[in-house]
Amino acid sequence: MRGRQVFMDSLQAHGVRCIFGNPGTTENPLLDSLADYPDIRYITTLHEGIAVSAASYYAQASGETAVANVHVAPGLGNGLGSLFGALKAGSPIVLTAGQQDTRMRLRDPMLQYDLVAMAAPLTKWSAQAESADEMADLMRRAFKVANDAPKGPVFIALPVNVMEQETSNGAVTAGRLFAASEPATDGVRAAAALLLDASNPAIIAGDQVAIQAASHALIKLAVATGAAVFNEGLRLHMPFPNQHPNACGALGFEAGTIRRNLQDHDLVLMLGGPFFEEIWYDAVRPMHEGVRIVQIADSPQTMARNFELAAGLVGDLSVSLEAVLAAVQASANDAYRQAANARNDALAAANLTRRQQAAAAADRLRDARPMTPGRALAEIAGVMPANVILVDESITAGPDVAGAFDFAGPGDYFGQRGGGIGQGIAGALGVKIANPDRPVVLISGDGSAMYQIQSLWTAANLNLDLIFVILANREYRVLKHNMNIYRQRFDAESNRPYPHMDLTPVLDFAALAAGMGVAGLRVDDPDALAGAVSQALEAGGPHLIEVHVSGKP
Repeated sequence: MRGRQVFMDSLQAHGVRCIFGNPGTTENPLLDSLADYPDIRYITTLHEGIAVSAASYYAQASGETAVANVHVAPGLGNGLGSLFGALKAGSPIVLTAGQQDTRMRLRDPMLQYDLVAMAAPLTKWSAQAESADEMADLMRRAFKVANDAPKGPVFIALPVNVMEQETSNGAVTAGRLFAASEPATDGVRAAAALLLDASNPAIIAGDQVAIQAASHALIKLAVATGAAVFNEGLRLHMPFPNQHPNACGALGFEAGTIRRNLQDHDLVLMLGGPFFEEIWYDAVRPMHEGVRIVQIADSPQTMARNFELAAGLVGDLSVSLEAVLAAVQASANDAYRQAANARNDALAAANLTRRQQAAAAADRLRDARPMTPGRALAEIAGVMPANVILVDESITAGPDVAGAFDFAGPGDYFGQRGGGIGQGIAGALGVKIANPDRPVVLISGDGSAMYQIQSLWTAANLNLDLIFVILANREYRVLKHNMNIYRQRFDAESNRPYPHMDLTPVLDFAALAAGMGVAGLRVDDPDALAGAVSQALEAGGPHLIEVHVSGKP
């Protein structure tokens, strides 16, 4: 058998159902093999960054190891920004690229470069197949490393001649691995004792809670302890229901803001990690002096990385939270349960007040033209089916998304990690392919969408039932906000304009969509928005709705 057959057999043995790719000449061995493997779909994208982002979101939405294939050095370079997002998200991806015939390596052939070195900083492992004899073991290790905690992408370079070499070494897997580890018993007791001793605990829920199916245990633990639950500022999942009475929203991106959010809590339970992704430097620490910190993570690599812990547990999040919950429930007395219920009541009252204040503020701007992002998202949310999945790259409209939608389960929402924009519009492809029976809606800003706008072509090519909603404020609004913060923090002159942050000439997203085979529509009237979204949902197939919204006030 040839190396390319071993490669494809390895994908099949590991349960791979699709490859996200952008084809090139060095990928001909893979492309030519697809006809012999009809159970493996090839998802064609028009840019390597789209292939990697779509694969990353597919991995998160399906729970499977995703495979992406890009084209030699320039193609791999095109995908590196998306690969950074996949690394920060902890997405198990086997990323491959064709490589020139190794017999020409001293001749400096066209497009050849050290692909292993290019990919290494953004992957858990990077390697090149040097012979067909090692292809089977190389692929076995790639899938294993991608799924070792903490999960993440790996890279394999595939020279053309190696793919065509003969070998007798057939595809193999790592076998059945039971990797969900249980936390140490004494650690569980220590964590439970600290929670029982706390007068006002808080919980910070990372993405691993959702990924490892621990959300239900987290809800029960939050109620049992009367804990406030926060999300990370950037998150790919919604690990805790955003409309739950104990939900306190997302933490900020500066140590000072995080510290203020947590200042009234004497214990903080961090789930996952590492924490935190900050943007601006503050001289203070995110945690105030005297607070006791407990962390549960699935890998020692993220444990106690940035904070001294009163207790640290390494273990599967679902198993660990269930164990800590059982220990708390077994030891809690009536006085503790009454105090926890009182904290739950106070959190519910504070949540109700916040919602009422937000509703009043939105009502004051209801008739604004252009419509506010909040009005737009309220209209969209009002016509969403109950089983909708939202892919969110709304950036500055993120709080409006959280207020308008009810994400009850971790599979209802997909955000983004790493901070690089453009992931959402491509990621929506992966989410939809992983969930063909659920409606999927993307909410993206106009600036973000333009990074990987060619994603629309793939949606049309596959005729995906996918709605792209573009909130067009015709500016990089987040950069204007950050410019204000920069000027304030560094005592810079504040009365200047915002340089290069307006999207002029105005982009016509409906026309861009039509040019790639997607039905497009622009909506300026907020009263017409709900109807436009409903019609798109009923019609099926891909649709783009450009919504003209207000920019920075």
